[in-house]
Amino acid sequence: MSYIVRLDVFEGPFDLLVYLIEHARMSIYDIRISEITTQYIDYVEQMKNAHLEVAQEFMVLAAELIELKSRMLLPSTQIDPETGEPEDPRKALAARLLEYKQYRDIAGFLQEQEELNSHVHSKPQEDLSAWTGEEDELLKSSTEQFVQAFENFLLRKQRLDEMRRTYERIERQRQSVEDRAARIGDMLKGRKSMMFSEMIEDDRSAYGRVITFMALLDMLRDGLIDAEQKKRYADIKVTPLKL
Repeated sequence: MSYIVRLDVFEGPFDLLVYLIEHARMSIYDIRISEITTQYIDYVEQMKNAHLEVAQEFMVLAAELIELKSRMLLPSTQIDPETGEPEDPRKALAARLLEYKQYRDIAGFLQEQEELNSHVHSKPQEDLSAWTGEEDELLKSSTEQFVQAFENFLLRKQRLDEMRRTYERIERQRQSVEDRAARIGDMLKGRKSMMFSEMIEDDRSAYGRVITFMALLDMLRDGLIDAEQKKRYADIKVTPLKL
């Protein structure tokens, strides 16, 4: 019986051998060596015919299977000390396969746990000591302690609000710089150069000058424009490069 298998499924010779044994519904303790050896060698030949590089360990195991197949044809001369019967040549191979399956199952379990944990996110522990405690201790707290705890709560809330406003302000500023850069690009289209003073004619406020200057810095960094100032405090000449 032959099997059509994907050549990229197996990580090594034992992976292939376990696959063949399981799909032939054999017991690892009672492997039909002749049948499984034929199937294993057929698969290795498929790899060669597909012009794939056959790893050395695949060939080593094929040789071991062929040797084991020949030993199965001869009467055993060694006695198993546990049973007192002739020793089964397949015993060593079965032990190696069981050990491989054990490690493979553990590796699969660890991989599943890694995938599950990759969707779990944690946050740093915060100091909540100011708002936690035993109920009896809270009931025994003085008015001053209660006021202090409430002030700590308000202070923390104030800091969070300030952090949120700062982030929103920076985000708005970032969008403003990108919008101004796009506007400057439109101004420079079809022109060889343009002065900085011309760019701020519509908005000569401090905010307008700063945003325009920041937009020019971003465009200089990206290699979109070239800028020249002949002397300190002089007007800036802007020349488009990649617009």
